[in-house]
Amino acid sequence: MRYALPCFLLALTPASALAQCNAGELEITIEVLTDDWGNETYWQLVPYGNTCGQSPLFTGGNTGTINCNSGGTQTSPAGGYASNTTYTEGPWCLTEGAQYTIVAIDSYGDNQATYRVLTGGVVIAEFNEAGGFHLFSFTVATPAPYDMGITALTTPLYNTVGLGTYFSGTVRNFGSETITSFTLNVALNGTTEFTQDFTSVSIPSGNRYEFKVDGPWLPSAPGDVALSIWATNLNGMPDDAPANDAGTAALIVNDAVPDLVADYLSAAPTFTVVADDDEDLLVPRDLAFHPDRDRNELWVINKDVESSGGSTVRFFNPGGPDMTFLWQRDPNAWHFMSLPTAIAFGDNGNFSTAPGVFDANHNGGAPFTGITLWSSDPAIYAQNLFGPLGSHLDMLHVTPHSQGIAHDRWNTYWVVDGYNHDIVMHDFRSDHGPGNDFHGDAIIRRYAGMDIQRDPNDHIVSHCELDKRDGWLYAVDHGNQRVIRLDTRSGTVSGPGSFGPYETYVEYSQMSGHVWEEIVSEGLIEPAGIAISGNHLLVSDHANGDIVVYDMLGSFAEIGRISTGVAGIMGIEIGPDGRLWYVNATTHQLVRVDLDQNVGMQERLSAAVTAYPNPASGIIQLANTAGLDAGLPVRIIEATGRIALRTSIGAARRGIDVGHLAPGAYALVIGESATTRIIIER
Repeated sequence: MRYALPCFLLALTPASALAQCNAGELEITIEVLTDDWGNETYWQLVPYGNTCGQSPLFTGGNTGTINCNSGGTQTSPAGGYASNTTYTEGPWCLTEGAQYTIVAIDSYGDNQATYRVLTGGVVIAEFNEAGGFHLFSFTVATPAPYDMGITALTTPLYNTVGLGTYFSGTVRNFGSETITSFTLNVALNGTTEFTQDFTSVSIPSGNRYEFKVDGPWLPSAPGDVALSIWATNLNGMPDDAPANDAGTAALIVNDAVPDLVADYLSAAPTFTVVADDDEDLLVPRDLAFHPDRDRNELWVINKDVESSGGSTVRFFNPGGPDMTFLWQRDPNAWHFMSLPTAIAFGDNGNFSTAPGVFDANHNGGAPFTGITLWSSDPAIYAQNLFGPLGSHLDMLHVTPHSQGIAHDRWNTYWVVDGYNHDIVMHDFRSDHGPGNDFHGDAIIRRYAGMDIQRDPNDHIVSHCELDKRDGWLYAVDHGNQRVIRLDTRSGTVSGPGSFGPYETYVEYSQMSGHVWEEIVSEGLIEPAGIAISGNHLLVSDHANGDIVVYDMLGSFAEIGRISTGVAGIMGIEIGPDGRLWYVNATTHQLVRVDLDQNVGMQERLSAAVTAYPNPASGIIQLANTAGLDAGLPVRIIEATGRIALRTSIGAARRGIDVGHLAPGAYALVIGESATTRIIIER
């Protein structure tokens, strides 16, 4: 592996004496910010329309050993610029209004340096792309005083009816004036739905600011939604260049997943083997559905062997009569997906996997190991197009023997660290692109004190699942035969992370004051997988093949078991239609758990009542009540079992006022059995 321990330095190479520019010219300087491999940088400034070597105005970087033909040759010669260093080159007097080109070359062909073009100390252009050779063009011009645009959106692309979504992203100040206040506007399908003022900020020219609009947005119906976000009222002034203002995204709202657990427990289910080793299942450990339901894909991750790395099997129309499958292994799975234990999809179409090895380099050195981020784009994932680091999008290195993984939002994931016995939050933030190696923008936070024990034989997993309704993370503690949960919204940063690190991040912190508790301490032999269905927590037991069901509304009492009758079960997952799926690592099978035909499955699949907003503080609304009798009773029940509120479907369609209820968890009961959990907050 081509990795090195980065040392972050900051040096500024002096520019030449200030140029005396003529009328019609502007003084231009270019800052070059090198990456972890500054010696691989070579660049030229040329007139627009020229390429490398054609009348260069300036040549910089490793001019002794790199030339115009060196881009992407996977060489790393000595000399040139230092790593992680800022150099200021110039100044030059360039013609105002004319275009010029930066020829950017990286000899290895992975990350490139960042190039910032400035006039009068104001950034007028900035470029950074992965790869070996790029032509970046800019226009010599004085920027407008007030000019701000959205440069990135991190709002979830895949959303769910009744589940809150926050609008987030990055704005950049393209103007010359420092921005100290602005207003963000959010439009859905062309109608402005949210505005938020940001005050007491300081965004100098060329700088970025990460934002989150408080919201949340609570989608009430499935379908496609066009999102647009733009900034106005810059220091109380209008934007001078509105053409670059808006960031847009196409959002998808999925229908709520029905909770079918009560039906599974009311009659003996059937077990349909959907795939086995004939479909290349090789010690499957986990499974996950792609969030784009139109793709109708189920992904299974195989343990395989350490030397080659794990693999995935993608099932199209899983369980259907026309099901097909595709087995894939990334060219560098031996490092990025070695003995994987878990897989989780994000709300942006990326997914992350947890390697179960101690040292992903397999050389007896430091445990340079942790979770990996991948694209589910078939043109990227597992394609041998991106050099020696495979197709991975990002990798972080502080969780050896990773055991379980759960998605939070965008590129943020929670991990069970089987080596340090902790739970660790990883925010990859902006991925480095396929096959590259910059990890320095990540935020990592370690939550210790839970003493989670992995399988000493490193075979049976300890999975985790995040309840996005309230932020509780549920984790299997295999070695202690229990289940715990962590309040991910609790705790504060108390210092640097206690393990490693072996590279530098924006933040790697130790947390303290976080709230966690043991919720299941008996009845499990070899717990492995975990899933949430409505108000039910499900845990698989590898020893006997049972899937144990717990009531999340009370004290997590066991309320039943779904007995598969075959040992070896690991990952479990709730599908988009509410049905339960699992993989068995011993029998090499993917299995769907089907309801008894007498329990009215089709009716249940078509009508899953959900409540939103959730958490709530005032009025809650019910979704998917069409077809229900207006007189059907609705009750809100406290954790103690006391009925706190009574109403009916007819009245509830106008909203339910819960403003007088004390904060806490409640059961919203429709009729006699259908329940959903709601959280009251103040």
